[in-house]
Amino acid sequence: MSMRVLGMILAGGQGSRLFPLTAKRAKPSVPFGARYRIIDFVLNNFLNSGIYGIYVLTQFKAQSLTEHVQRHWRFGGFLEDAFILLVPAQMYRYEELGPVWYRGTADAIYQNLHLINNHKPENVAIFGGDHIFKMNIAHMLDYHNDHRADLTIAAYPVPIEQASRFGVLQVDDQWRMVGFQEKPKNPTPIPGKPDLALVSMGNYIFRTEPLVEKLEHDAKDPNSSHDFGKDVIPRALSEGYRIQVYDFKRNPIPGQQGPNTYWRDVGTVDAYFEASMDLIQVTPEFDLYNPEWPLRAANFNSPPAKFVHEAGARTGQAFNSLIAGGCIISGGTIRESVIFRRNRINSYALVERSILFDEVEVGRYAKLRNTIVDKNVSIPPHTEIGYDLEADRARGFTVTAEGIVVVPKSYRF
Repeated sequence: MSMRVLGMILAGGQGSRLFPLTAKRAKPSVPFGARYRIIDFVLNNFLNSGIYGIYVLTQFKAQSLTEHVQRHWRFGGFLEDAFILLVPAQMYRYEELGPVWYRGTADAIYQNLHLINNHKPENVAIFGGDHIFKMNIAHMLDYHNDHRADLTIAAYPVPIEQASRFGVLQVDDQWRMVGFQEKPKNPTPIPGKPDLALVSMGNYIFRTEPLVEKLEHDAKDPNSSHDFGKDVIPRALSEGYRIQVYDFKRNPIPGQQGPNTYWRDVGTVDAYFEASMDLIQVTPEFDLYNPEWPLRAANFNSPPAKFVHEAGARTGQAFNSLIAGGCIISGGTIRESVIFRRNRINSYALVERSILFDEVEVGRYAKLRNTIVDKNVSIPPHTEIGYDLEADRARGFTVTAEGIVVVPKSYRF
């Protein structure tokens, strides 16, 4: 029996620009928003859109991601087309290609065409696993089918100075793609909007037959880099395939007021930090609390967060922050921060505009500002981080262009 749509998530990205948060994990496995991993958002998008057959393709530093998906994203075994399964790079086409891992985004799908053939879907939804966004994929699928497209690409307008990081699209008045530039130095602006460019979100819906056709052709091309943006899409456009562009702003999210405009590529530490700070606004553009679009996450059965002591400067308190379960705010102060599970903030400590991953302890009188602390770190009493960037660099911490300090996982003072 064939299915209407098969989901495939590209989660093998190395995430080198997000180092050191990706020193020991793949980018989709990086924690985000006090209780999630980055990949959780695309998985929720698929499930909330009624797409239950999903493969997650992994490659670099996949152990953390593998454990997360296997432990916390399980379906029962009764429905054949309801599954979330990990697909590691495994040289499945060794006899044809030799000893190569995934050579690009298109090759990752090509090396797993047998999975598509097993299910015989009408369409294949290929999405990245490393962006923060909500998307009703069912609405994009309806648009794709209504236009009888071979390929539909989700698109988003960005400032022209940022567009060189993406594939830039040009469309006609029916939103059919008529031009494509992959990461151009001089991107073409949207007509009438010289300060904006329309870019690919890296999320595609293919009709299965043309997808298989283009991937088989691309695999035989010795000059190809086997990438959707660099190779497959430009060639499909030049050969007259019907490629529609889907306007992400038209995407309706149940329970959400106004247009759906939040999409963040958290590809750098500064971008990751900025997206995290978006969550603590009084009325955040990216709402974690919409019951009509639930955002599932790992359930660790942590106890409630606890705030203790109320004696002047020794008061356990938090303002404009996200605090996960299992935390103890023991006489310290938190402001505009994102605090993951099982953290302890001791008396007179101050944490401002910072992100603390799981199991971080902040000692008495310590002060953190504009700092990301990875897992399993104990910060000694009276330590200051984020106040003297040269001193932070001397400790071996990463300091970004925007002055964000990163304390690596399991750092010992």
